[in-house]
Amino acid sequence: MTMKRTMVYADAEDMTVIKEAATERGISEAEIIREALHLAALRYRRRGKPLGLRRFDSGDPTLADRADSIVRESMGRGSAGDED
Repeated sequence: MTMKRTMVYADAEDMTVIKEAATERGISEAEIIREALHLAALRYRRRGKPLGLRRFDSGDPTLADRADSIVRESMGRGSAGDED
């Protein structure tokens, strides 16, 4: 990854938090700042095209209403009113 040097101004309290976090994690303050910049860039980045997520039809019009109980059952917890 090619890096570019830049200068930014930061709030003194934010820098104190960054310094403490860097010390706790054993990494540099710069690493925390680079991660924050990367997350900010991801937030503002525009996608050129949609994700292309596929849709499906289960054929069961009640599926969405029953999703919570299906998940509970699959985790071995039964539905809300069931006794184990």
